[in-house]
Amino acid sequence: MKKGIRFLSSLLLAGAMVVPVAMQARDDHDHDKDHRYYDRDHHDYHNWDAREDQRYRSWYGEHYNGRDYRDYGRLNRRDQQAYWNWRHSHPDRDDDRH
Repeated sequence: MKKGIRFLSSLLLAGAMVVPVAMQARDDHDHDKDHRYYDRDHHDYHNWDAREDQRYRSWYGEHYNGRDYRDYGRLNRRDQQAYWNWRHSHPDRDDDRH
């Protein structure tokens, strides 16, 4: 009986330790969603939402045709700035609406 209780206790403890790690891994995968990035050259912030992600994917396809997709957060600073430069020269039609 004691072995069964020990086994169950060990199983519960292991589960309690694994769940936070699994949640962190899930958060890391979705790190770009609902995030805000600062554009140093243009001195403004950009909210990363579904629309921004779509624009980024278009830019990435144009500039890195044939390369495996990389999340914005994994680009080096120079490439991130190249995206924001492109983004400022290609605004959405409704960006000037308030």
